[in-house]
Amino acid sequence: MNNALLTINTETYKRATVISVSGRIDSSNALQFDSALKEALNGGSHNLVIELSGVTYMSSAGLRAIVATQRECRKKSGDVRLAAPSERVSEVLSLAGLDSIFLVYDDTTAAVGSY
Repeated sequence: MNNALLTINTETYKRATVISVSGRIDSSNALQFDSALKEALNGGSHNLVIELSGVTYMSSAGLRAIVATQRECRKKSGDVRLAAPSERVSEVLSLAGLDSIFLVYDDTTAAVGSY
């Protein structure tokens, strides 16, 4: 697989940092995704919104990255919110039983406004 299949953009706002992801998150590029999440955390942002509307596939490695990031955010009194997950990502979250541990919003504005 080719890492070019994954696009990650990070924008920092007053209340939260938004990480917009599109493409496939699989074992070949989950490390790139995890690194982007850690970079936001290490930059001092503990309130993260992960925008997933453009994600066509997410493997267990991608789920692990999100769960680990949420754990780190919560240690620092922050949280991870998910915005606009694609139908496929919503299915994966539900099958993994993770849809109950994340707050999920219809759009990025609502997710950022929730902080």
